[in-house]
Amino acid sequence: MSYDLIFELGKKVLNGGQLTFDEALSLTQIEEADIPILLGVANKVREHFTGKAVDTCQIVNARSGNCSENCKFCAQSAHHKEVQFTAYPLMTEDDILKAAKDAEQNGASRFCIVTAGCGAEGDPDFDKILNAIERIGRETTLNRCCSLGTLQEDHVKALKAAGITRYHHNLETSESFFNEICTTHTYEERIATIKRIKAEGLQVCSGGIIGLGENWRQRIELAFTLKELDADSIPVNVLNPIKGTPLENSDRLKPMEILQTFAIFRLVLPTKIIRYAGGREHNLGELVPLGYLSGINGALIGNYLTTAGQGADRDLQTITGLGLNPVCNKKHA
Repeated sequence: MSYDLIFELGKKVLNGGQLTFDEALSLTQIEEADIPILLGVANKVREHFTGKAVDTCQIVNARSGNCSENCKFCAQSAHHKEVQFTAYPLMTEDDILKAAKDAEQNGASRFCIVTAGCGAEGDPDFDKILNAIERIGRETTLNRCCSLGTLQEDHVKALKAAGITRYHHNLETSESFFNEICTTHTYEERIATIKRIKAEGLQVCSGGIIGLGENWRQRIELAFTLKELDADSIPVNVLNPIKGTPLENSDRLKPMEILQTFAIFRLVLPTKIIRYAGGREHNLGELVPLGYLSGINGALIGNYLTTAGQGADRDLQTITGLGLNPVCNKKHA
């Protein structure tokens, strides 16, 4: 019976064991009636290894649109001419700082500067971003992150010197499915950036998007790749199809399948931050709180990169209402 398998594998993880790929895959085949049992076991694993803390992060889309990459899900790609989207150059240092101070006031413990584009190589804005990172460090209590695409070793060292403690670089999906989503750069380039970040002693925030058309096996492949790379924070986005992108007519995942995915990721990555990210309101609606009872212990609060969230205050109310403890900055605590 499915519930016997769930309890067996849950006990294995709670006792310090690691799921094999086939064991994780077996959890994708459980009876639908047993999915709530899986969620409960994942919640127990989360509580056992990471307690009640929920890591909070707020982002700013500091440079938007005109991206040279052709990721099929993204409104910012210059390849998707039909998307109704306003592009803009890098925000001023003052505006980035204001966004950081707003995030601090909202209660976020981390702040991430995100820019559209392939990577930092040859980016004329890179030094400006470094200055903004340093200023945020002087004028706020926030932990600083950024997401600037692919990096070379010199970029990593410069970001570390500026005060970055964690770098975000999603794999997006499994290697076996990646070419169905993006063909303008390779999976190996993404992995190389993550390895450079880890080699410099920084934390890595890397996850992906579910609902792109991948199958269960490919979803589990992503979880195990992130485990192998020792990603510290794993954001799990759920596709919110955007009109004008190649995936605009994609079918939504069923809410219980989304929650099941969170739970399996928790069992595969028991000690890591599994982070609620974009698409949760669009796909889960009133079931959003159940994500935190499915193994989630991190959250983007406020708005996402190109879509609106439910607001930072409501995000924090949801977390505290479940008896969990959002990790807030000192000024907000």
